[in-house]
Amino acid sequence: MPLTTIFQEIRTASRDLLLLAPEQINAVLLAVADAIEEHTDRLLLANRQDLARMDAANPKYDRLKLTAERLAGIASDMRNVAALPSPLGRVLREATLPNGLQLQRVAVPFGVIGVIYEARPNVSFDVFALCLKAGSACVLKGGSDAESSNRAIVALISEVLTRQGLNPRIATLLPSTREATTALLHARGWVDLIIPRGSSNLINFVRSEATIPVIETGAGVCHTYVDATAERDCAQRIVVNAKTRRVSVCNALDSLLIHRDRLTDLPHICAPMADHRVMIYADAPALEALSGSYPAELLQPLPEGACGTEYLDYKMSVLTVDSADEAIAHIARYGSGHSECIVSHDEASIRRFQSLVDAACVYVNAPTSFTDGAQFGLGAEIGISTQKLHARGPMALEEITTYKWLIRGEGQVRN
Repeated sequence: MPLTTIFQEIRTASRDLLLLAPEQINAVLLAVADAIEEHTDRLLLANRQDLARMDAANPKYDRLKLTAERLAGIASDMRNVAALPSPLGRVLREATLPNGLQLQRVAVPFGVIGVIYEARPNVSFDVFALCLKAGSACVLKGGSDAESSNRAIVALISEVLTRQGLNPRIATLLPSTREATTALLHARGWVDLIIPRGSSNLINFVRSEATIPVIETGAGVCHTYVDATAERDCAQRIVVNAKTRRVSVCNALDSLLIHRDRLTDLPHICAPMADHRVMIYADAPALEALSGSYPAELLQPLPEGACGTEYLDYKMSVLTVDSADEAIAHIARYGSGHSECIVSHDEASIRRFQSLVDAACVYVNAPTSFTDGAQFGLGAEIGISTQKLHARGPMALEEITTYKWLIRGEGQVRN
């Protein structure tokens, strides 16, 4: 079937969603959650087909992998989304004009949201749940690495939608081809919004090629600055958690900036990372401080051009700075606007860091690993926006709605 025909069918299906009551949407989400648990073996079988094609040493392998526990968590998350208040119909602003016209600005669906993502099959469930709750149809464009998983997931969703009397085009998976990507990026009039989730290369490609609105998400070059006044054990906990909790996600630490006065504490701060086999690329002062205490096979000089690298792996850089201002300037040059952290007990440095660091999430004495919609109490997220228009940071239900003005009169005319 031609892709233009598919887009037309998705647009038609999206209009049907406008007539659904919140209770009907919640019933679908709960039914999908039950189906995930009932058909766990079927989903894992498809996922094993994808895993068999990928090297287990690839950092994307963990993102690609589904387990019974992860599927149970996805089902739980879907039930949590069903339990959230509907974002639709909220009156965002209202007023009565001097001429008697009554104005309301009301939250409404986007209509059709396209999401392009790489080896993360859980995104298929997440996007469907959030888009449905927000009243939009979703066009899913996954990568070839997760093709079998995504097909099994969307087939399961389609079965539930059909049983619920809904058009299965509400959640449509496109072929994992470049042609499908190009068609989606140029589907003006059919798709209202594109959200890319993945590497900086993917996001840059979508930004440069799309002829419909894009919200940039995902690329996270994250820094933690350990200030001269930082508490040593606190700094260790924050750095280790930010780096090793889950290396393949966008909120993972990439670069540790340490005040020159704290170089003697660097071996203590980095010591637990040796157990995780984290490769450290250190500048000259940090290399000298770590030599003899950190495993030599995991310690290398900082390569030229390494700053600004999003590793998504058990790797990180360590650089020495002389002040908070130097750390702020480094982040301004090499950060991606995602998540940045300062570990400090000096209020002047903290306030300066919070004011001058240009990122969606700025942390004080807490790791960047908390950048997550569920952790922020939003229930779930469709991605982390690193831009400034419309949405910034974790994007949940409110961020994937738009609004329209409703105006009621009694026959008034404009002079």
